[in-house]
Amino acid sequence: MAGIEALLAALVLTGVAAWAVKAKNGRFADQAPRSDAEVLTAADIGAELGERATLVQFSSAFCSPCRATRVLLNDIAAKVDGVTTVDIDAEEHLDMVRRLGILRTPTVLVLDAEGAVSTRASGLPRREQVLAALGQAVSER
Repeated sequence: MAGIEALLAALVLTGVAAWAVKAKNGRFADQAPRSDAEVLTAADIGAELGERATLVQFSSAFCSPCRATRVLLNDIAAKVDGVTTVDIDAEEHLDMVRRLGILRTPTVLVLDAEGAVSTRASGLPRREQVLAALGQAVSER
């Protein structure tokens, strides 16, 4: 009987953990810059910052959500004036991954015009989430 109760408890805990990960997946979380580690320059990302905002994606080679996120971000950047997008291979930039606390791919950072991290999301975000995050980054100026 104790074995069944332990199994049921493990299943419930696994279900709660899976729900929590799914609920957070792709959602942007507000964050104020805490230090210089939260401000990125053109030299850091290997490209010029956008005039209004920059979408920075950390991806990896075998990440299928990374491909979908890249397409989404490129489409948004093409349609929104002053916004650029940069894709960074997490495996090739481990120092930056550690510095910024990137734990999974894809992770998208939204930078304001000065390169401060306005918000971030792990997982595949939805278009409306990216647009809302961009609106917030641009309005903070």
